[in-house]
Amino acid sequence: MPSSNDHIVKSYDNELKRLDGEIQRMGEIAVAQLDAAIDVLQRRDTQAAMRVVANDEAIDALEHEVSHDVLRLLALRQPMARDLREVYAALRISSDIERIGDYAANVAKRSMVLNQSAPVTVARGLPALARLANNLVTEALAAYRLRDADKAMHVRGRDAELDAEYTGLFRELLTYMAEDPRQITACTHLLFIAKNIERIGDHATNIAENTWFLVHGELPEGDRAKADLTSSS
Repeated sequence: MPSSNDHIVKSYDNELKRLDGEIQRMGEIAVAQLDAAIDVLQRRDTQAAMRVVANDEAIDALEHEVSHDVLRLLALRQPMARDLREVYAALRISSDIERIGDYAANVAKRSMVLNQSAPVTVARGLPALARLANNLVTEALAAYRLRDADKAMHVRGRDAELDAEYTGLFRELLTYMAEDPRQITACTHLLFIAKNIERIGDHATNIAENTWFLVHGELPEGDRAKADLTSSS
């Protein structure tokens, strides 16, 4: 017959699984949100963009659930060692996913403003940047789900790839603005959109680093490889 301690352990494991499931759902929504935001940007669909902005509430609600569950676990279970890292990582990663959702919603908001003026040719570089960012988020979430530290470090290393893409697009937009001052307003919105996407990559890297911490109990050594050269542009 199972002891009361067995029931406690099983209940605790179920709570951790619930927490993990909430984070995975958050991640799936965030990835879908960025895909949708870029889609409405390309199609210049203001009504669909408004739905993307409204859908951000679903990610916010899940983050509140994660925070509530973490507080309950800390108060009732008093986790130690590896279990405490599980709870800590869940809290940090849910915060990163929430920010990813915010950036996707910001892309949709900017697209609505852009729809009020003529299309800008340079905007064609944004979908590739967004695909790369979403790929990093998807890989980071997979690394977390699998508790795969090596996969997480692969994501961390690829952030520089996204930075380089962003830097190239940033410089292209600046050149376009210099050549045609009439496009300055539209290109400024595109610059903000590109920066939002680049920041999504940073949060994917945060998820990867917290996965490494979860597995090894320490943060990765060395600085992140960075290739965002826009501050010197």
